[in-house]
Amino acid sequence: MAENLSESSNPILGPDPADESLTRAVVGRDQTGRKVEMRVIEERPLTIYLNRTEVVTAMTIGDHPELLALGFLANQGMLARGEATAVEYDDDLAVVVVRTAKETDYEAKLARKVRTSGCAVGTVFGDMMEGLEGLRLPEARVRVADLYALAHKINTMPSLYLEAGAIHGTVLCEGTRPLVYMEDVGRHNAVDKVAGWMLQEGANPANKVLYTTGRLTSEMVIKCALMGIPALVSRSGFTAWGVEIAQKVGLTLVGRMRGERFICLSGQERLEWPE
Repeated sequence: MAENLSESSNPILGPDPADESLTRAVVGRDQTGRKVEMRVIEERPLTIYLNRTEVVTAMTIGDHPELLALGFLANQGMLARGEATAVEYDDDLAVVVVRTAKETDYEAKLARKVRTSGCAVGTVFGDMMEGLEGLRLPEARVRVADLYALAHKINTMPSLYLEAGAIHGTVLCEGTRPLVYMEDVGRHNAVDKVAGWMLQEGANPANKVLYTTGRLTSEMVIKCALMGIPALVSRSGFTAWGVEIAQKVGLTLVGRMRGERFICLSGQERLEWPE
């Protein structure tokens, strides 16, 4: 089980800035006309199948495709823990097939959809909202001092963002330790990769915090809630619908986290303040 944690601050799984397949060298000129070379993030399509049904084509950087497929299907309510019997990735075709013991009936309601890398655009099916009905998140405590420590560690860890920019990060945390750090061109992809890891490893969400570099939108709140994680933290801001949904499901929502400053707009009762 991946929950056997050590005191190391290094995540179990994290970005690999040295992986040259995730970026591309491009030559241009700066404001002075001087020739410069910089690395930019790659984005490529990945098509996800559930058995014989084509579910979605996502634009992604291409790392951890199996985790992305598992997490996306789980967050859409199409895949429960222990339901996947196989995950098959074909690099040449850029296709992931998630197989279950029984065929599904999603053909009747799914049309082929493309998720773009745009921050405000992600594929959300009605089942995600339906999955929130009657949802009760764990009543875990969240120490404010731990949030400060996490923010510092995350901001100083090696990342593709520091290497090339144009990317979002999502980190699964426990206490003061970042466990899994995923990055992608869309924050929804990064969250789905974390969800895929949790599904694969059977991780307990009750004592976890999800940290994201992106905005706290309705989609982010819904995904976090469906993953069973009681707290969502970001250095960015909120949307009104995101706050409304968080309040409805009792999710602790912390935004504008900079240094030792933040705003909590939902679930303040979980916060444990320093004396």
